[in-house]
Parts: sequence; C-alpha cells; structure tokens
Amino acid sequence: MSKKFYIATDHAGYAVKAYVKELVTNLGHKIIDLGPDSADRVDYPDFAKKCTEAVIADQGSFGILICGTGIGMSIAANKVSGIRAALCHDHYTAQLTRQHNDANVLCFGERVVGKGVIEDIVEAFASTEFEGGRHATRIGKIEAGCSFGADLG
Repeated sequence: MSKKFYIATDHAGYAVKAYVKELVTNLGHKIIDLGPDSADRVDYPDFAKKCTEAVIADQGSFGILICGTGIGMSIAANKVSGIRAALCHDHYTAQLTRQHNDANVLCFGERVVGKGVIEDIVEAFASTEFEGGRHATRIGKIEAGCSFGADLG
C-alpha cells in the first residue's frame, strides 16, 4: 500500500535528503519536500513545524525529519498535538516504533547514521504497520495528554 511522506531537514540533515527521497520513492511511496532548498544554516524548529503541520493536515500521512543527531527535530516535532515522532537509530527501533507507538514521524541524525543504516531505517518505518491491541490503549493515553508528575505529594 502506497503511503505519503513529507520530509524536512535542517542544514545538518540536508546532505542526505535527496538520498532519503529516492529511497522512499523506490519503495513505491510519495514524498513531498518541505525544505530547506540548500545547506545554508536554518533553525530546525521551523522545519519540524512545517512537516508536522503537513502530517496533521493530511490524515494518514507520515513525516521524516533529519538534523545532525535527530534529537532536536524529535523534541520540536513532539510539541505538536497528534504527532508521535520517534528518534530511530536502526531497523529495530524504526520497526517497533511503528508497531507499538504508531509513530507518524520518523527522525534520525545524518551525523550518527550512515547511508546503509538510513536505508534500513526508512524501509522498516515505511513497511511496518501499527499492531493496535494493547498498544492502542497506550496511544490513547498519550493522545489524551497524560500528565506526569503533576501531583508529587
């Protein structure tokens, strides 16, 4: 089943963006590039916002965010209600975040994973479906806005 992906990076993730777009297309999916258009310095929260807004507006779509480590993008993306962004470093984390967390945004760092690992991460994320079941209850709690530590005594 073909899926739709939105992709955005910052300057530290720009160098692998074309490679990731080609991977997604070769897997039979559609990908829309939300920038930037060069490796000039930009602020990752601006591009995380563009991507997450597109994913929220286009129900059933997914996002891919790339920066130097993936950490900044994942933090920024997870500030958006309805986004479940996962920082992945390998096939296993990409597969499990789709199966158990129903992640709708994949994050990784250009500076911490090579092209072979990127290929594995993208393939696993794109091909894995959410299992539902007991995991759906947990996702429901996340979506309801669970409050940790609000009443510590």
